[in-house]
Amino acid sequence: MKHIISISIGSSKRDHSVEVEIAGEKILIERRGTDGDIQKAIQLVKELDGKVDAFGMGGIDVYLNAGKNKYKIKDAVPIKEAAQKTPMVDGSGLKVSLEKEVPKFIDENVMKLKGKKVFMLPAIDRYAMAEGFQNMGCDLTLGDLMVALGINIPIKSLRMLDRIASIFAPIACRLPFEMLYPTGKDQNGGLSKAGKNDKFFEEADIIAGDFHYIRQFMPRHMDGKMIVTNTVTKDDILWMEQCGISVFVTSSPDLAGRSFGTNVIEALLVSLINKDVDSITSEDYIKALSDIDFKPRVEYLNNTLPKAQVKI
Repeated sequence: MKHIISISIGSSKRDHSVEVEIAGEKILIERRGTDGDIQKAIQLVKELDGKVDAFGMGGIDVYLNAGKNKYKIKDAVPIKEAAQKTPMVDGSGLKVSLEKEVPKFIDENVMKLKGKKVFMLPAIDRYAMAEGFQNMGCDLTLGDLMVALGINIPIKSLRMLDRIASIFAPIACRLPFEMLYPTGKDQNGGLSKAGKNDKFFEEADIIAGDFHYIRQFMPRHMDGKMIVTNTVTKDDILWMEQCGISVFVTSSPDLAGRSFGTNVIEALLVSLINKDVDSITSEDYIKALSDIDFKPRVEYLNNTLPKAQVKI
């Protein structure tokens, strides 16, 4: 049996374990959170190195990507380097392949996207998904400055995001990671930051991006909206339903009641693809996803009836 484990600096309350059978092979998939403790994450990686088939790095990425530029996050490097024998991935391989295709999937299976207003927060973490929405003719509003710096200024194009990232990303990536992203107990739905940016949520048809940011900043009354995100638990789904969300889409499928993060799915694919991890391409990931018939997850909430039958 293959064993995939995500070591996350996120909340341990979001831990999950599931055994699945894929391509005739049993696979144990686990997620272990360290409640924001990077040193504990490093120690766990060292203890399990060489004993599992692939690691996912959860709650933090090695790089931020904006267009052709990549910015290394300082606090992620020691976690990555702790894995000397077992391959470790942070989900970025799928973010530039799978997530770019999610808007097209929505357009073909859920609703037509041309002209829809999409509010993304932040886009720099899901740049390929933002490109996908742009390619579908959506009106983008990017909330990167709002969530990262508290500046209530919308970014209206990926080109402008590239320019802003070239100035701020090199500085931000050197800061302690907890200053940039919710970690540990902050992922458990703590103090809401809704209010200042409410109008951008209210004007949007679709709210997309990282779920922890969405939960922190989104106002409670979002009747009829769609959320496009990734990692969600049963509690997260209940929260979305209470907010009035009509439908949510995750780029990864439902595995025993949980949509795992891209780092977990990428680690799973690495264990199945017969290549060195550094030589795996986006095309390899897309082919592997097709071979095992992984599709985005679509869930309708609040008694919303789908306009068309969706193949999931």
